[in-house]
Amino acid sequence: MTMLHSKSLLKSTLAAGLLGVSAFLACGAAVAQDLKIGYVNSERVLREATPAKAALARMEADFSKRDKDLNDQASRLKAAADKLEKDAPTLPESERNRRQRELVEQDRDLQRKRREFQEDLNQRRNEETAGIVERANKVIKQIFEGEKYDLILQDVVFAGPRVDITEKVIKALNATGGK
Repeated sequence: MTMLHSKSLLKSTLAAGLLGVSAFLACGAAVAQDLKIGYVNSERVLREATPAKAALARMEADFSKRDKDLNDQASRLKAAADKLEKDAPTLPESERNRRQRELVEQDRDLQRKRREFQEDLNQRRNEETAGIVERANKVIKQIFEGEKYDLILQDVVFAGPRVDITEKVIKALNATGGK
């Protein structure tokens, strides 16, 4: 091949490649204009939707008495520890040791109850959240099908307000009571 022929071939190949890339980009832009994309901020739905607020209120009502009881028990334990510290110099060693053992036992009991409380609270929170997420997903699917979306995303790094349908999802959840 001559030098002139290879330069000509290279120019033809580059031109064809650029033409192909341009055509691809034009097609991609046309397709992108036809796509209907939505975004839902799940955290906001779980924070602002009426069913989520109702679930939180139920949980607070169900767990508030236990929480208060644990705090009262902790206060009594602290008062007993303070009293022992104050009385310790005047107590016989056997009495001081007995009270210390009782305080250690009461503290262990309190820590066990707090762990159980936290486990129960976490389990309940997970159950309530799962129920709300399930209902929200049904609403999102209805919006997806009813408004003919091509794609709805949740929890993305960046999304513009034009594609954010979170408010629409919250309103639909509130209107249906999340059912």
